[in-house]
This record gives sequence, C-alpha cells and structure tokens, in this order.
Amino acid sequence: MHELALADSVLKAALSAADDAGLDRVERIVVRVGELQQIKRDLFEFSLTEVLPAQDVRLAEVEFDVSEEPVRFQCRSCDTDYGRADAGFDNDGDEGEAIHFIPELSHAFARCPSCGSPDFDIQAGRGITLVRIDGSSEDDPG
Repeated sequence: MHELALADSVLKAALSAADDAGLDRVERIVVRVGELQQIKRDLFEFSLTEVLPAQDVRLAEVEFDVSEEPVRFQCRSCDTDYGRADAGFDNDGDEGEAIHFIPELSHAFARCPSCGSPDFDIQAGRGITLVRIDGSSEDDPG
C-alpha cells in the first residue's frame, strides 16, 4: 500500500515546513496529487490521518485538503497542449498502471491529438505537491 508511505512522506515534509515557519499549531495541510500517480484518494486521505503522530500536539486539529491535478501534456512537435483523454490512453487500465510506476512510459501510449507525435513533455499531473500549510504560532498577535 504505497498510499501509506506517500502519506508518511507528505506529513514529514509538512512538519519540516511547519518547523521552518515557526508554527506551533498546524490547522490545515493542502496537498495536490497528480493524476498520473494513480493514487486512491480516499485511501490516501485515510492514510494521512493514520500516520499522524499522536504525541505531536501541533497536529491535534489538523485538516487535510487533498485535490487531484489533471495531467497536461505539451507536444514538442506542434506545441499542442492536451489532457489524458485527448492523448488516447486509459489511465485506469494496464496502461495507467505502467505509467504510474514509470511515468516516462506515457510516451509509449499517448499521442498528440493534433499531429500524432509521441514526443511531449508532461506539464502537470505528475507527483505529489505540498501546496500550503496553514497554522499559527504563539507569537502571532491576536
């Protein structure tokens, strides 16, 4: 279950960022998950709550805001910007599973809808991004 390992990594990164920002309390962690990651969102959100260290009072009331970032490709041949549905591959089947493990394999399955080229850059929808951490410190006025 890689969702648990990813959730643990996200939480560690969030706590490190909270330390750097001097936050005594973390209220909200905003995470964006790329469509190519093939993560089961409900399992990932559950995993985030499961990896919370019970002894860390900074996280006592934290909420998670998880959203999905759709994949976007940019054709290197004709400069067309397009999404997964336009690329012609099934993100839920064997193709999606292969791309999940090795995103560069998308070049074997996806084609530019304008010129048919398999030569493109992945512009969005890959990886996991810690977008924002909302919190407060005891030094905050008011």
